[in-house]
Amino acid sequence: MKELKKLFAVIAVMALMLSLVACGEPPKEQKAEEPAPKAEAVKEEPKTVKAGFVYVSPVGDAGYSYAHDLGRKVVEDLDFASTAFVESVPEGADSERVIRNMARSGFDIIFTTSFGYMDPTIKVAKEFPDVDFMHCSGFQKSANVSNYFGRIYQPRYLTGLVAGSMTKSNKLGYVAAYPIPEVIRGINAFTLGAREVNPDAEVRVVWTKTWYDPALEKDAAKSLLDAGCDVIAQHQDSPAPQEAAQEAGAYSVGYNSDMSSFAPKAHLTSAMWNWGPAYVKMVEEVRDGTWKGDQSYWWSIKDGAVDIAPMGPMVPEDVKAMVNAHRDELMAGKDTIFTGPIKNQQGEVVIAEGVTPPDSDLLGMTWFVEGVVGTTE
Repeated sequence: MKELKKLFAVIAVMALMLSLVACGEPPKEQKAEEPAPKAEAVKEEPKTVKAGFVYVSPVGDAGYSYAHDLGRKVVEDLDFASTAFVESVPEGADSERVIRNMARSGFDIIFTTSFGYMDPTIKVAKEFPDVDFMHCSGFQKSANVSNYFGRIYQPRYLTGLVAGSMTKSNKLGYVAAYPIPEVIRGINAFTLGAREVNPDAEVRVVWTKTWYDPALEKDAAKSLLDAGCDVIAQHQDSPAPQEAAQEAGAYSVGYNSDMSSFAPKAHLTSAMWNWGPAYVKMVEEVRDGTWKGDQSYWWSIKDGAVDIAPMGPMVPEDVKAMVNAHRDELMAGKDTIFTGPIKNQQGEVVIAEGVTPPDSDLLGMTWFVEGVVGTTE
């Protein structure tokens, strides 16, 4: 048995030697493998910003919501943004429901475009802290809510210069929505412009207590025409007051957009909005992560947010030149529209000579200037 084991051991050693000879030299120590090249970083696609808009009237109103929707369409054309809107949303509970539904649907920023949407916007924003909200024409703010508006009183003043130059009766009519600072401030600026060129001019105000009701707006304009007004201005969303003025052979001043196509024989000019640049700026900030809540924006004619429409062919060239000279001053940042002395309806000086009130006073304006016929109620 021992001899057999020795024989097996000899055979195993011989087999090992033969395998080494067949394989050549024993393998040398191998180098560690080179690390695989790193994969190139994947280029991150630009963020798609989803923007929602809530309107108080139909986008076909040719007025306020129409102007906002023109701005939305500029955003829609951006390659990094998508938009949606809901129109004809009443202020109050209905607007809260619509705003909340948008927030639940994954919108990154929501623009609520009517004054009466302010409280619902603030309420919904608390429930959705990761959504950005922009409220138009209000004053409340929070960590994820900013408010914005434009100095529409600047083109209001310019249109007042036109109206005051064109009236023969010295009676200008103003169809107005609600007696809130935004509207009162515009009426005052219009009146200051009119009386600057025509100290005898007076502005008669009729309140409709609605933003959009073409039939009611037209009836209000007719009542002013019946009272002897020969120029009709408006803070309303439809061109109905323009149409009433043309039917009566009077002149008119539009609002929100160029309304000349609705009353070409009457339309002197319009105070207009241009929301596109502002909306693009806000959406770009959301994309870049630089958007901030708790801000207030009040853009001017210099910023491109507001302007006047081209003046009609019935406006004399010297009047156009005068108005454009005032516009040039505003474009240069020289805004003295509300620089005193300015009197109220009772003839009392409420802004002293040489004093320019701060924006906070203008934003809270609740009184009429001298030359306005009507109440702030």
